[in-house]
Amino acid sequence: MSGRNFKVLVVAHVKNGKFSPFVIEQAEALKKAGCQIDMFGVEGKGVFGYLKNYPRLKKTLKAFKPDIVHAYYGLTGLLANFQRKYPVVTSFLGSDIHKGGWVFRLSKKCMKLSKYNIFGGVWLKEKSGYKKSNACIVRFGVDGHTFFPIDKQQTLERVKKDPHLCERLESFLSGKVKHPILFAGAFANAVKNAPLAQAGVDLLKAEDTYELIELKGYTREQVNLLQNFVDCLVVTSLREGGGPLVVKEAMASGCPVVSVAVGDVKEFISTLDGCFIVERTPEAVADGIRKAIAFGKKTDGTARLKELELFNNIIAGKIMDVYSKVLE
Repeated sequence: MSGRNFKVLVVAHVKNGKFSPFVIEQAEALKKAGCQIDMFGVEGKGVFGYLKNYPRLKKTLKAFKPDIVHAYYGLTGLLANFQRKYPVVTSFLGSDIHKGGWVFRLSKKCMKLSKYNIFGGVWLKEKSGYKKSNACIVRFGVDGHTFFPIDKQQTLERVKKDPHLCERLESFLSGKVKHPILFAGAFANAVKNAPLAQAGVDLLKAEDTYELIELKGYTREQVNLLQNFVDCLVVTSLREGGGPLVVKEAMASGCPVVSVAVGDVKEFISTLDGCFIVERTPEAVADGIRKAIAFGKKTDGTARLKELELFNNIIAGKIMDVYSKVLE
């Protein structure tokens, strides 16, 4: 069966009526590859919150009649597997496995019920303990049309045309702060471990003016501009499922990355000039930032992403190979 014949119902959690950007971008890549895609948003929280979506899911399945149901995360996959008429492929991406407890136990049940399981990173598959052959590792890819290098002058011009970015970056645009450092997530997200990143930046303030920028409340296009605007991206997460995706986006933008060894980041950037794997201490983070600033140019992240086959058009082909196996 060719990709043009795949009818795929994407089942994923929605927050405030919106799917996660990476789910949308992967679905768009599959569309471009020839799949017919419909999206089903799971609303609510917890087991009972998810169960309330089942009647609506059954109606959608009856109307769309997909070849494949592709669910994202373990609880969503378990919901999708309550019906047994249509084969389910489930992507496991992080919190469904590393949180442990009842979420992990239910995710394990989902693995047994799903026709095929996709893990978003090597570490995730190992952590899951899943040994059967109906599984593979397919990482989330990057949309090369959204994330790409832009020279400093053009970046500055684009930033100045965006009122939201101008407001958020006023201290840098006015010259009050010299070194913008992008943090890989929201400060309030405890898993992202912002205090370590801030402690590293604070150590540098005796040398020059630095400020940590929270990655929250931006469009995808604005994130690309930010990654081209800042001196580097800093990742201090306690854990990550695979990528994390923001590292791959930074690579596509040519942004230097300073990261602790978390998820699969070491594999991505340890051989990439301008990127640095550091220990989990403020001193090591500060030293990594110094080195990234001293590098002083774009990284060749695009070439590394091609080498790793981490652009969305390539990822879509790998996912379609999974669909073919299921439908055989």
